[in-house]
Amino acid sequence: MTQLRKHFKLSNIIFALAIAFLIYTPTRVWFLRQISFSPAIENVEERETLVNYNWQLKGLNTQDVNFEDLKNEVILVNFWATWCPPCKAEKPMFQKLYNDYGEKINFLFVTNEKWEVVKPYLNENNFNLPVYNAISTPPDNFTKTNTIPASYLIDKNGKIVMKVNGRAANWNSKKVRKVIDDLLK
Repeated sequence: MTQLRKHFKLSNIIFALAIAFLIYTPTRVWFLRQISFSPAIENVEERETLVNYNWQLKGLNTQDVNFEDLKNEVILVNFWATWCPPCKAEKPMFQKLYNDYGEKINFLFVTNEKWEVVKPYLNENNFNLPVYNAISTPPDNFTKTNTIPASYLIDKNGKIVMKVNGRAANWNSKKVRKVIDDLLK
């Protein structure tokens, strides 16, 4: 009986530690980053096409953008928030991708949070990503889900080549980089 009690106590301790591990945000963010997979490439026949580019974005740390002006260019859109663990898990990967492709494709990191909330988060993490607030309603293709993070890689023809909603993804993978390189050709 004593052996059973020791085993029961040990399993309870392990269970409590596992729950604490997953609840504690920095650990959770680290864990999400470790299990993040590269986004899947949408089948060519099944790719959604943007039909509406009428979307105004206010730059929080960059110039305002009229999405219409980005037509016929490669675009990566990411909807996120500073309080969202999967969003936090993705940001370092996005930063690395942005460091290498920031001059080649358009990155739009869209949040509904105010600059007073976003700025300290960016500074604490040494991120220099271009952040925006939506002034008008996003294209319908982006409103089919209201989960974050939600990310879309769009080709020059307005087709969504990669998308991930509601989970962290490794946007700095070799696979993503190859897709972007192919889109830029």
